[in-house]
Amino acid sequence: MPSVHVEIVCTGNICRSPMGEVVLRAKLAEAGLDDVEVTSSGTGGWHVGDRMDPRAAAALRRRGYDGSAHRARRFERAWDRDLILAMDSGHLAELSGTEAQLFARDDVPDPYYGADEGFDDVLAQIEKAADQWVDRLRDQA
Repeated sequence: MPSVHVEIVCTGNICRSPMGEVVLRAKLAEAGLDDVEVTSSGTGGWHVGDRMDPRAAAALRRRGYDGSAHRARRFERAWDRDLILAMDSGHLAELSGTEAQLFARDDVPDPYYGADEGFDDVLAQIEKAADQWVDRLRDQA
């Protein structure tokens, strides 16, 4: 059973938060932190059950990650999470009443309405932030 449960939250759970989930899970595994469970969800329910946005999945594949198992979920308030990470300050506000924190130092921009290369830029920001979370979680272990 995992000793820590991290949930990453964005808007629809088809772009940023699933990318964060896949990347953080892979980096934690590389670091030998197998007792950390990583999940993701969205503040809205429009995409529940859908696969990740194809552009997000393609960006992940280009960097060697596999997001094919992802299915979108809506965030539900529960107390089984040790760490809730919001992709931007708007999500952080929507998660008031929880102890959510920002995933990255700056808001991770939503690439959904932009060009395909925006997904690569967002992924680079997610990878950098994930490295920092791995260090923090390792220090807590």
